[in-house]
Amino acid sequence: MAKIILTADRPTGRLHLGHYVGSLRRRVELQNSGQFERIFIMIADAQALTDNADNPEKVRQNVIEVALDYLSVGLDPSLSTLFIQSQIPELCELAFYYMNLVTVQRLQRNPTVKAEIQMRGFAENTVEGDTAQKQGIPVGFFTYPVSQAADITAFRATTVPAGEDQEPMIELAREIVHKFNSVYGPTLVEPEILLPDNAACLRLPGTDGKAKMSKSLGNCIYLSDTNEEVKKKVMGMYTDPDHLRIEDPGKVEGNTVFTYLDAFCRPEHFSQYLPEYGSLEELKAHYRRGGLGDVKVKKLLIAILNETLDPIRERRHYFEGRIEEVYTMLEEGSARAREAAAATLADIRRAMKIDYFDDKELIASQAKSYANRE
Repeated sequence: MAKIILTADRPTGRLHLGHYVGSLRRRVELQNSGQFERIFIMIADAQALTDNADNPEKVRQNVIEVALDYLSVGLDPSLSTLFIQSQIPELCELAFYYMNLVTVQRLQRNPTVKAEIQMRGFAENTVEGDTAQKQGIPVGFFTYPVSQAADITAFRATTVPAGEDQEPMIELAREIVHKFNSVYGPTLVEPEILLPDNAACLRLPGTDGKAKMSKSLGNCIYLSDTNEEVKKKVMGMYTDPDHLRIEDPGKVEGNTVFTYLDAFCRPEHFSQYLPEYGSLEELKAHYRRGGLGDVKVKKLLIAILNETLDPIRERRHYFEGRIEEVYTMLEEGSARAREAAAATLADIRRAMKIDYFDDKELIASQAKSYANRE
C-alpha cells in the first residue's frame, strides 16, 4: 500500500509556534525524507467558514497568510501538494455520504468538538426565542469531524501528522472507514495519526501558561513575528509564580519558558549562547536549587527562537514579493488534489452502487429485463 500523508490548517490567522512544533516541522522532515509516495497539505478554508460564516473576508485574506507560512517553513510545492479545500467539491459530496454512517450522539461525545464549542462560545442547547448572548452551534461546525474524515479518506491518506488534540478526530475517521467498508465492501484506507516525537511538542502552551497556544486567546508567538515581537512576548511569559527572587528555588514543571526550551533547545545552543552550562538539564538543575533568574533563562529562549525563525522570516519575505506565483502554486496544487479526490469518489460511488451512468452492465441487464417482458 502506498504511504500517503494528508494534513491541514484552518486559515483563521497566521500560523504560530504551536503549529510549527506540533506539525509543520515534522511535515517538512517527512517531505524531505522520501518515505511517502504523496503528501497533501490542505488550507481548510471551507472548514474555517463553519464558525466564520459571517466573516468570509477574514478567511479569504488568511488563505494567503497560511500559504506563505507553509512556504516559509520549507514546504515545497514540487514535493508536496499544497491546495485549498473549497476548490475540491468532491470533499463535500464525500462528507454528505459519511454523515449517514455517524450518529448525532457519537459527534456529541467527541472531546475535541466539545472543547471547540466551549472555546468559541457556542451554546450547546438553545431554544427558539432564546435571548442569551451565546449563539447555537452551526450544523457545519458540529459535523466538521465528518468533513475531516472526508478530507483524509479522499486522498487515501495512511498517515496524518497532527497534535494530540486531533486524536479523537482521527479515531472517528477510522470508525467511518470501518463502517463504510463493512457496509459497502473494502474501499477506504484507515488512517493513522503521527504525533510529535518530542513530548513538549504535543501541545505547546500559550505564552500565558494556558494549556494551548491559541489565536483566539492572544497568547501566540507567530512564525512571522519580528525579533522584537518575539523578545517582548518571551519577556512577558508565565514562569514559576513562587520564584520571586533569584536565590529562590524554582519549579521547571509547568514553567512555560522551560517547556519552550524542551521544544526548541538543542545541545549546541549552550556553547553558542550560554557556555557556562553543558546542557538543558544542567540549566534546569540550577533553576531548581535557586540562584538562576528568569530573565537569564528568557534571554536564552529569545536567542533560540529568533535563530529558529530567522530563516523562516527570510523565506517569507521572498514569497511576499511573489504573491501571483504563490496563487499559481495553489491553483496547480488544487487541480492535482481534485484529480486524486475524484478518483476516490468514483470508487466510493461504485461501492455504493450510485454510479448509474458508468455501470453499463446495469443498463444492459435492465434493458434486457424489460425487453423480455414484452
